[in-house]
Amino acid sequence: MKAAVIESVGKAVVSEVPDPTPEPGQVVVEVAACGLCGTDLHILQGEFAPTLPIVPGHEFAGEVVALGSGVTSVAVGDQVAVDPSLYCYACRYCRQGHNNLCERWAAIGVSTAGGAAQYAVAPEANCVKLPDHIRTADAALIEPLSCAVRGYDVLNSRLGSHVLIYGSGTMGLMMLELAKKTGAASIDVVDLNPERLATAKQLGVSGSASGADELDRPQGWDVVIDATGNAAAIQDGIGRVAKAGTFLQFGVADYATTATIEPYKIYNQEITITGSMAVLHSYERAAELFAGGVLDPDLFISDRMPLDSYPDALARFASGVGRKIVVVP
Repeated sequence: MKAAVIESVGKAVVSEVPDPTPEPGQVVVEVAACGLCGTDLHILQGEFAPTLPIVPGHEFAGEVVALGSGVTSVAVGDQVAVDPSLYCYACRYCRQGHNNLCERWAAIGVSTAGGAAQYAVAPEANCVKLPDHIRTADAALIEPLSCAVRGYDVLNSRLGSHVLIYGSGTMGLMMLELAKKTGAASIDVVDLNPERLATAKQLGVSGSASGADELDRPQGWDVVIDATGNAAAIQDGIGRVAKAGTFLQFGVADYATTATIEPYKIYNQEITITGSMAVLHSYERAAELFAGGVLDPDLFISDRMPLDSYPDALARFASGVGRKIVVVP
């Protein structure tokens, strides 16, 4: 079969690889579409240190075409979205319910072959069946949405909160849509990319700007979300949190990124600084929200590129052009 392969740091190609064979409890999915993510760039840059070469792609959906022994909950022909998370279920964090912090954390498309291919293997338990009205190629959006749902779980945001989001790429826009669903009193978005900021305006925001100084909230925001991973945005955002407010580090920063905090201010104003890591008990809920129309796939997916163009798709994504880019085998 044809697959994208990150062969070494900085090198991605499309080549022929062996067809996958399911082991007991696994299924083979014929991929309808696979989304690109910042994680893919981190792998390409050698920052996540997986074993290379690797077939990337952890945001994908498709049709079940083969079953391993013992599979009972899905059948050949089912349309499914795939939760890429792989846990050991035995370490301290898994036993405490924090599977996303698993000491032996792994993921399809990160540590094992993923969905940037014609076919991918997944555990039966990771496959969520899709209702008939969903276009399977759109369901690659469910995985990033499940990360956003996890972010809002961490926030435990109150009704009537004033929210500031840094970044209006795919993840920032998803956090915007969830802020609307969770009863925010106002939602402001900051981004240096005018094209992406225009999309945020299209979705409906209280205010949008290239910098928070342009927005009229001198007292700060109850909830500040960084969806960029950018050091300057993070540093600025921490300083924008209102008294008793929360800063959520949602964007994936480089390992070397740092920010300065003011411990007295955090103490005196009871500010919370927290993070959200990937997916935790949120994939099925994201699938239900997606089926209910929480996102408009035609707005969120800006580019549908052939699998043969995977290196070009990565370059386009890295340049900041568009929103969600998916490759289609």
